[in-house]
Amino acid sequence: MLAAALALEASTARIEVQSLLQKTLRVERVYLFAHPERSLTDSEFSHYRALLQRRMHGEPIAYILGEREFFGLNFKVTTATLIPRPDTELLVELAIQRIPPKVRCAVLDLGTGTGAIALAIAQTRPQADVLACDASLTALAVAQENARALGISNVDFAHSNWFSALGGQRFALIVSNPPYIAAGDPHLLQGDVRFEPVSALVSGADGLDDIRQIVSNSIVHLLPGGWLLLEHGYDQAERVRGLLLEAKLDAVFSARDLSGTERVSGGQFKG
Repeated sequence: MLAAALALEASTARIEVQSLLQKTLRVERVYLFAHPERSLTDSEFSHYRALLQRRMHGEPIAYILGEREFFGLNFKVTTATLIPRPDTELLVELAIQRIPPKVRCAVLDLGTGTGAIALAIAQTRPQADVLACDASLTALAVAQENARALGISNVDFAHSNWFSALGGQRFALIVSNPPYIAAGDPHLLQGDVRFEPVSALVSGADGLDDIRQIVSNSIVHLLPGGWLLLEHGYDQAERVRGLLLEAKLDAVFSARDLSGTERVSGGQFKG
């Protein structure tokens, strides 16, 4: 039923149904397999059916469950934040490669949302000093809650529209997964993005308004030798590389995700 309604693979639909049962019963997945004879009470069934109906209408499973796994960590998500996606793990991996182990390093995450990128970096590189910024106070509250729940203490949070509240602070690494979908893109009417905050998705007529702003202002916030890394759309790599080159960044590159799509581009400020 769920597979047909949402055009899901049978295996994916099965996992989602199990997840909804877990949420209903407040149990771990292993409980479901250990107690196949367990029947739902009337109230439990009503609760499960309500969750299933939400999913049948297309609401993202992450919003229904209120959580999503990213980079081996579990994050609270709400409708005020984007849902962390596996593609973005590439951005984290590239960032970690540029943070030497056991060396203090100032890192900035712009538009942190749930805090997934900042907290994944901070957990992997505990010697890094990470600053996570967002223009949304509601999103920042979610990110701070995730930091407390995960016990990650080397992250600070700031209410800032990109660099607006950062003064003259400079960083060895700046990362961002900014809005990059063009206004009017038909993908905005499909799948999970229908339920996600538009302000975290759409960025002007060609989807690059926020990336332009980040790139053009990054130079004054990068230390010599520092890197800027940006996630972008599947067809934007060439244009983003052009913006990085216009800003006089060196070693400009694009990296491909597991599907072979150029998903992250970056450059280095030589100073």
